[in-house]
Amino acid sequence: MPYGQWALWGLTAAAVLLLVNVAWVLLVRRWYRLKGPLPEMLRVKCADGWELTVHARRAPVRRFAEPVLLCHGLAANRFTFDFEPPYSVAHYLTEAGFDCFSVEWRGTGHSQRPPRGRRPTDFTVDDHITHDGPALLELALKETGAKQAFWLGHSLGGLVGYGVAQGPEGVKLAGLLELGAPVYLKSEPFLRTLISLGVRAAWPGSIRQSWVSASMAPFLGYLALPLSDIVVNPRHVPPRVLRQLSVNMMAAMSRKVLLQFQDWISHDAFRSYDRKTDWRAGIAKLQLPVLVMGGSADRLATSANVEAQYALLTSPDRTLHVFGRDRGDKMDYGHGDLIFGTGAPEEVYPVIREWLEQRATPLPPTSAPAQG
Repeated sequence: MPYGQWALWGLTAAAVLLLVNVAWVLLVRRWYRLKGPLPEMLRVKCADGWELTVHARRAPVRRFAEPVLLCHGLAANRFTFDFEPPYSVAHYLTEAGFDCFSVEWRGTGHSQRPPRGRRPTDFTVDDHITHDGPALLELALKETGAKQAFWLGHSLGGLVGYGVAQGPEGVKLAGLLELGAPVYLKSEPFLRTLISLGVRAAWPGSIRQSWVSASMAPFLGYLALPLSDIVVNPRHVPPRVLRQLSVNMMAAMSRKVLLQFQDWISHDAFRSYDRKTDWRAGIAKLQLPVLVMGGSADRLATSANVEAQYALLTSPDRTLHVFGRDRGDKMDYGHGDLIFGTGAPEEVYPVIREWLEQRATPLPPTSAPAQG
């Protein structure tokens, strides 16, 4: 057969495979879509012009003045905290009487509108701390009329919270809840290799792995992907929830953010992109209430990591809680298990709620809106 015909056959086969894959992913996304009432979608513009989307859930009966900011980690989005019950911190806390605001960091989900002259991937963790965090905080206070807000961050979301607390907006925080936040990133071989591969795959702008995640989702629960237990232990999450997470929660990763993580891992640091601001050193100066939480089997924010993080704190109101079997829990929690593990709604969520209720400002019964 002439070369031209072989080439034509090859192009035809590639086009057919692409169409099949597109149809497959669309079907998977429809099958595993999340159900239930959608949150209220709000928009806020940062000081540098980047527009963020915030997803708000209001308490049926608001019992506390301070809202709770729910901040996701790397390669995730708002569904980290605003998922289907019972695996939804946002639903759980609104039922307890707190208004909740779930952010999507710039470059993620609905927050991909950069100011003119900037690309959607042109940002670092510094931008989350100096621009996104303050804008989110200001929006939540404006929407609720509160003077302060609580910050609950998972992984990178917790690190951003530490940075915001050290800035001029820190006085507007009523407390920090750090969930699996790896303030110490030791240069272990598997982490160095993983981040190096990520930086290469993200050239020139970002890794957009959500399509691959959706393609593979229906097979999760039947086969284990390599290194999957770094993010979440498949044995601790119901199979359907695991598939829904793969379809709905995965988000792109900016190359500049990955380069910053590469610096942190290589030098065991938590600092700005230009290496001039040491946010880990600043943790010792914080005097607001802090709850540090981790999982006994977390490979990113290990129990030793969160214990060392807790040791940095000098706040008179500081609490450490590591979830695991040795403390009477039903499982040894991994990184994502702290939110989506089968025991999380009964063991992790109540610790968060009780800590908040003990420090929040109760609203008088007459001030609380009537249910419905």
